[in-house]
Amino acid sequence: MRLHGALMGLTLMCAGCATLSRGFGATANEDTGEYETPAEELVYIVPAEDAMMVARRILEEQRYDVMEKEGGLEMFSSAHEPGKNMPGLRTIERYYIKGERLGPRQTVVRVFRLSYNEMETQLEIPPQVAGKREAAMFAALDAHPFDATRDAFTYANGPSGPRAVPMEDPFKNAPGMERMRMVRGVRDLDIERTLLQRLEMVPALELVGSNAPVPIRSVTPEGGQTEQAQQAPECGTPVDGAGPLMAPGHVLLLADPLGTRELPAAALRMLCEATAQGLPVTLALSLPASEQPLLETYLASPGQHQDLQSMMSESPFWRRTYQDGRSSSAMLWLIEQARRLRAAGKDISVVAFDAEKAQGNEREAEMARHLLAHQQTRAQAWTLVLAGGTHVRTAGVNWDSDYAPLGARLAQVLPSVRALDVGFTRGTQFSCRFNVWDAVECNVFAISPTKEVRQKPDIASGVRLFPQPLAEGFHGRLYVGALSASPPALHRLAPTTAAQTPPATSP
Repeated sequence: MRLHGALMGLTLMCAGCATLSRGFGATANEDTGEYETPAEELVYIVPAEDAMMVARRILEEQRYDVMEKEGGLEMFSSAHEPGKNMPGLRTIERYYIKGERLGPRQTVVRVFRLSYNEMETQLEIPPQVAGKREAAMFAALDAHPFDATRDAFTYANGPSGPRAVPMEDPFKNAPGMERMRMVRGVRDLDIERTLLQRLEMVPALELVGSNAPVPIRSVTPEGGQTEQAQQAPECGTPVDGAGPLMAPGHVLLLADPLGTRELPAAALRMLCEATAQGLPVTLALSLPASEQPLLETYLASPGQHQDLQSMMSESPFWRRTYQDGRSSSAMLWLIEQARRLRAAGKDISVVAFDAEKAQGNEREAEMARHLLAHQQTRAQAWTLVLAGGTHVRTAGVNWDSDYAPLGARLAQVLPSVRALDVGFTRGTQFSCRFNVWDAVECNVFAISPTKEVRQKPDIASGVRLFPQPLAEGFHGRLYVGALSASPPALHRLAPTTAAQTPPATSP
C-alpha cells in the first residue's frame, strides 16, 4: 500500500537555503540513473508500535541513544558532530522519527536527519550585553549547542542596568527539544530503506511440529465454493518462456514465497501448457507426506462440496492452529485445478512431499526421499515442484556448510533438475514471521523484493533464463509482477499470534 504525497525536506525556521543540484531526499533511480525525489510514501502493514520499535533499534545499532515522546509516535536520537570543527563553527546532527498511524496495521514512518549549525545559533544572541559576566556567558563557545542556557533570553533590570537572563520556557507550545534554535532537516532515505528491509524483506516461517489441529464442524473455504463438479480448469495463457523447461523426466523447482496468489496461478498455467503438449505431469507441493491418501481421494472425486468437506475435516494440516502460507486458499485452489485437469482426461498427479516434524537437514533429506520415491514411479513425467526459496536452490548455503537443500539433493541424483527463483514488485503475502516482540505472528504482511529480484518496469512477466546458474543454484527467474496475499483456506476469525512460539523454520 502507498500513501501519495510529496516528500519534502523538513526545514524548521530556515530562511534562505542554498540552491541544491538535486532535491532533499533525492536518490538515484536504478532504472534511469537520474536523481529523483520519491513522490509516494510507503505504508507499512504492521502496527505503529512495531514499526517505531524497529526504527528505534536501527538507530540504537548505530550507537545512538533514543528518546521517546509520550504516545510513542515521536522519537529523537542523541546528537553527534560529524567530523571535527572549531567551537562556534560546529554542526551537530541527530535524528527525528515521526510515525503516523493510519489504521490498526497501517503505519507511515518518516525519518529526518536534523542539522544544527552554531553560526546560525549565534544569530539568536543579543549583539550587546550589559557587563563582563553576561559577555562571558554568551562567549562560551566551547559549550554544547544544546546547552539549555542558550535557548532564548530576555532582559531584566539589575543593579548595573538591564541584563540578559535565560527564559525558562519561552514557547510552551513549540517542540520542547527545539524551541527557537534554527534546525534543518532532510528525509534520511537510507535509514528508511533499512527499515523497509527489516519489515518487508524477511523470510517467511514454516511452522512444523507441535502445531495441533483445531476441531471444526463444517468447512467453508474462502470464496464460498460449494459445487465444483464439471467445471473446467482456469488455465489462462501459457507462461512466457516456460515451454523449453518442459520435457519428459525433467524436474522444475519453483521458489514459492508462500501465501500469495501469483505463484499457484503461474504453476497452473504451466501445468495446463505441459498437459496440452501431451506430457504426463506431476505437481509436487510442500504438504506433509501424510496428506497423500486424502489428496488421492479428493483428486479421484467429483469435487463436490462434501468431497472437499471430507478432505479438509480429516486433514490435520489444513486445520493447524497456526497456519503458514503452505495452507493458503490459493494452494487449495491449485489442488482443485489439478483435479479438474485430471477429470478432463489429463495425466496429472499431485504429491505431498514435506516432512511431518523434522527440521533442518533432516527435513531436507525427508523431502528429497519422498520426491525421489514418487519420481521413480513416474519417471517419464514432467515434475513441477513448489517450495520455499531456500529449499529449491540447487547449491548449498553460505551460512552452513553442512546444510544441503532439497534442490541440491535432487540435482545430485537427477541431472535434468532446473530451479527458478521469483522476480516481483512490492505487494502482500500471508506468512508467519517473528515480530519485534520475538513472537510468531501469522498475518498479511507487505513483502518487498531485494534489488536482485525486483521486477523493473521494462521486464515483462514470464521466465527468463540465465546464461549461467547463479551462486544459489538458480537457472532462471520467473517474473510475476506485484504479489497479493492469499490467507489460509480455513482462516480463523482473528489473526493468530503464538503466545508460546511453535517450532518454526525458514524456507
